[in-house]
This record gives sequence, C-alpha cells and structure tokens, in this order.
Amino acid sequence: QVQLVESGGGLVQPGGSLRLSCEVSRSIFDFAAMGWHRRAPGNQREVVTEITYDGRTNYADFVKGRFTISRDETKNSIYLQMDSLKPEDTAVYYCVAKNEWATKGTYFGQGTQVTVSS
Repeated sequence: QVQLVESGGGLVQPGGSLRLSCEVSRSIFDFAAMGWHRRAPGNQREVVTEITYDGRTNYADFVKGRFTISRDETKNSIYLQMDSLKPEDTAVYYCVAKNEWATKGTYFGQGTQVTVSS
C-alpha cells in the first residue's frame, strides 16, 4: 500500500506564498510521474503540475510562472512552491503518485486545504 502525506496548507493573503510538501512511503522513482492536483469547491479535480521520473515538468496554464514543482529523492518527497497566490487558487491540493511501474496504479494523498483570502 502506498501512502502519501501532504503538509503545508493554510490561509494566506492574495499575493502571498505557500510551500506544500508530500512525503511518499515508497521511492518516488517507483512511479512514472509525481504531481499535484486540486479541487475547488463545486469543481472537478484538476491537474496543477507533474514531474516525470526523468525530471520533465508540466504546468497547467493557470499556474505557469507562479507555481514550481520540485523533488528530493533522498526524502521520498515532492514539493509545490506557490507564489503570487490568487483567491481562485483556493482548493484542496492533493499529492499524486502516478502509474506505478509494477502495477500501473495511481495513488492520492488525503489532501491539504489552501485558502487564499484577505
């Protein structure tokens, strides 16, 4: 069983920054990609950003230039640096471990709430 534990969410004012962390119970290289998704109230879950096993990154248009994904394989962790936050970034953010090499399984964390409000 794969476990992903997010941390770092909270309340921040518009224009502020937050850094989310996700620790995985397995090596992050056991998966084809790691990433962050989010779900805002009343909306479907959407992809925010992903990083592949070989380090390629992609970002949703609505976060390009503001969010940065990174990883530390020695800590089995990924991170999401969020800058210039907007009220519309308010959502529950989920860490994702995608396409496990052995089983093709995809796993999600329990989520962490990010609220951007003045």
